[in-house]
Amino acid sequence: MPDSPALEISGLVKRYGGRAVVDGLDLVARPGEVTAVLGPNGAGKTTTIECCEGLRQADEGTVRVLGRDPLVDAAELRPRVGVMLQDGGLPTGIRAQDMLAHVARMYADPRDLGELTERLGLGSFGRTTVRRLSGGQRQRLALAAAIVGRPELVFLDEPSAGMDPQSRHAVWDLVRELRDEGVAVVLTTHLMDEAEDLADHVAVIDQGRVIAQGSVRDLVSDGDDHTLRLDASPGLDLGAALGDGLAVTEPSPGSYVVVGAVGPTTVAALTAWLAERDVLATRLTVGRRTLEDVFLDLTGRQLR
Repeated sequence: MPDSPALEISGLVKRYGGRAVVDGLDLVARPGEVTAVLGPNGAGKTTTIECCEGLRQADEGTVRVLGRDPLVDAAELRPRVGVMLQDGGLPTGIRAQDMLAHVARMYADPRDLGELTERLGLGSFGRTTVRRLSGGQRQRLALAAAIVGRPELVFLDEPSAGMDPQSRHAVWDLVRELRDEGVAVVLTTHLMDEAEDLADHVAVIDQGRVIAQGSVRDLVSDGDDHTLRLDASPGLDLGAALGDGLAVTEPSPGSYVVVGAVGPTTVAALTAWLAERDVLATRLTVGRRTLEDVFLDLTGRQLR
């Protein structure tokens, strides 16, 4: 059915050595949408995707890919699902153009190789063996291999990692085109601007669970919320200057973040309060709350 989810995960649990790295995770991805899966390192993103791709077996819960079990129905799903693995998963001794042509021959109606080669700039290194490609070149080749068979669902793991800005935007354009063709795209990334630019739906994963999800607009609070950033002396009680309704944090000494209905009166009150105490702000900026702000608020600002 056209309205059926392309991917449906319910209560997924995957343990290693008795520890649950995926712990009751639920997620849905729909056709014609880009679903971005975000999370810190070790949050369970890659393990979740590997269970969806049939590379790992879940300990509990269910995974349905295009309505099928990715392990039991692997042969049926293979021509309908594209996979771009985190490490590329490419044979290293073959020339890039030969590898892509070989993959294309596995499908009944592959994409035009000439057009795909031009879109992703593969021609400049087509005769180079995979082992000699740069990281960004391998990523572009892996992406081409994942979509050459016209999949209904494609998993893209860090698709633009290691790419220069031109290559990254070419990849983004191609992802948008896939979405417009009705393909379900499941994208894992550490690049918040990539998720913010491409995603129709965002799921934030931490400690093996989805801790927040929705559209980018929903997650960044599309009302009157703004973010004010201020650098000044450490240890200031900015809450006393601003009153209720605004959240103030000091992520590092002397660096403050104010989130909420920040307006001209907020800035005026803050600068007046600082002037009364002879405190000079070395930086003061106001902008919309970003997806990165939300991500750090949800998962913490400390290194894991």
